[in-house]
Amino acid sequence: MIAPRSSSPSLNSLSVPILMAVIAALYLAREIFIPLAFAITLAIILSPAVAWLMKLRIRRTPAAMTMVLLTIAATAGIGFVIFNQLVQVLDELPVYKENIRHKIQAMRAPSEGALGRATEKVKDLANELSTNPAPLVNRPEKDRVARRGPTSPEADVPVAVQIVPDPGNDLQYLRELTKSFLSPLGTVGIVLIFTVFLLIKQDDLRDRLFGLAGLSRLNLMTQALDDAILRVSRYLMLQFLVNAGFGIFWGIGLYLIGVPYAALWATVTALFRIVPYLGSMVGGVLPLVLSLAVFDTWVQPLLVLLLFLFLELVTANFIEPVLYGSHTGVSSLALLVTTVFWATLWGPAGLILSTPLTVCLVVLGRHVPQFSFLHVLLGDEDALTAEAQLYQRLLALDDHGARTVVDRSLAGSTVLQLYDSVIVPTMTMVETDRHKGTLDADREEFIFMSIREMLGEVSVRTPRSEDGPIHPGRFLCLPANDESDEVTAAMLAQVLEAVGHVTISFPKDGKLQHTIRMIAPSAEDVFCISALPPFAFTQARNLTIQLRERYPNTKILVGVWGFTGDASRAVERFQPSKPDHFVTSFAGALHCLVMPVSPNTVEAKFKTFEING
Repeated sequence: MIAPRSSSPSLNSLSVPILMAVIAALYLAREIFIPLAFAITLAIILSPAVAWLMKLRIRRTPAAMTMVLLTIAATAGIGFVIFNQLVQVLDELPVYKENIRHKIQAMRAPSEGALGRATEKVKDLANELSTNPAPLVNRPEKDRVARRGPTSPEADVPVAVQIVPDPGNDLQYLRELTKSFLSPLGTVGIVLIFTVFLLIKQDDLRDRLFGLAGLSRLNLMTQALDDAILRVSRYLMLQFLVNAGFGIFWGIGLYLIGVPYAALWATVTALFRIVPYLGSMVGGVLPLVLSLAVFDTWVQPLLVLLLFLFLELVTANFIEPVLYGSHTGVSSLALLVTTVFWATLWGPAGLILSTPLTVCLVVLGRHVPQFSFLHVLLGDEDALTAEAQLYQRLLALDDHGARTVVDRSLAGSTVLQLYDSVIVPTMTMVETDRHKGTLDADREEFIFMSIREMLGEVSVRTPRSEDGPIHPGRFLCLPANDESDEVTAAMLAQVLEAVGHVTISFPKDGKLQHTIRMIAPSAEDVFCISALPPFAFTQARNLTIQLRERYPNTKILVGVWGFTGDASRAVERFQPSKPDHFVTSFAGALHCLVMPVSPNTVEAKFKTFEING
């Protein structure tokens, strides 16, 4: 279904400075914002469970504490099991040391054959180049040595100086050892505290946020908050399902290949895939290394590598773009770029949080006009409307690209919708640029020629009604002024012909009145005047007056295509010769001209008025 879209957003002059200030604040205060971002994500995950406990007559505080404690227990349990399994794998590695030694020897370059000889020559050349040449001693130095006399060899050898750091005491060593553990534990503790606070004070924080935005923006903020929570929740759910499915297939494949601890590697890979791009690589390297150590041949490691590449390519290039893009509203390219951005800004934490944070930016651009450029840059919707794409391709003299836009617009749509929502707005932009003088003659000629050819192809592919004409007279389609009006008159003739009526489309030339007299219009005929804004009313009004004076018994329809103003006031501008009908769309013209005669028959034809594939 083709639907018109609002005008394209423009970049506000204050948006970029505000955005730069926000980025600087996020970087400088990252020690606070990173735990807060993790806490908000965790709170979104646990909120449905807390709401379910509250339905069981449990108050919010105990429900929030219960869910956080259960999350900690589940995480600790999974981590404990994985840690024990990894320790067991490390304990068994010495058993496979013979296989590891054979693999290392096999990977070394051979000593015989052409490859071996070439390798030896490269090594000899490298050794020769790395040999330090004898230092050159200048003449004054030689004379000084000769006057001083022979000295011992040890006297000329420079003494190497090495700075040895202070070993420190045991307390310093213990502090450095525990520092690497206490810092992550402290971050985890802050995240848990923030999460509990967000779950308990959820309603209060929401009301304060709305109060900060102001009562006048209550509707906007409600829609934005609901949209952000819905999109992030969908992403987290889809990420869980995708990672779980990847882990299941990965574990089954490793089990069939014969890799030990297949369930362990499936779980580890599914968990590591939380980190975009890098997590999958780490999860795939571990079982690959183990397969190199366990198996005597290269067959099993090669199968592991091929299995991982197949699953990763299918998941990353087909499954994730379709699921994440359609449910989060973020394009695949934007996800890649923003992942690099957040990783640069916040490091590994930004890598994990990149998609939820990007979703929030898209929601901000969607609901806040000042930041609408974020929605255009990062969103998965088309940046240009169909009519703008068509006009741009025509301006670029790309006939194939223009036809592609038309074919894509017709997918699941009707010809009426194509004409009203795409072709007419495109022609309006052409007329606007032409009257401004910004459209050169060559492009203007190419545009009209291409549009005529496309309309001819659409006409050939449009099914014709096999019933007889409903209206007894003829429809005489006349252009009001210029070539654009002539094209729209031909479009109206195609629409009327498709439902089985006799139509005549007139070209715009100086003999229009003479041609009309030759066909002798009757009272059953209808004049259909086509006019295209922005300069349409004057020419349409003059032609209406002329036709009314010469043929007072013939009805007149005026179509000002794409007109969005008040239709009743527009009709008053045609005084003293008002037309019998005034329409602004081809669908309206079809209903206005044909529906009064036989509504049921015309409606049935109108519903089947779709283009043939």
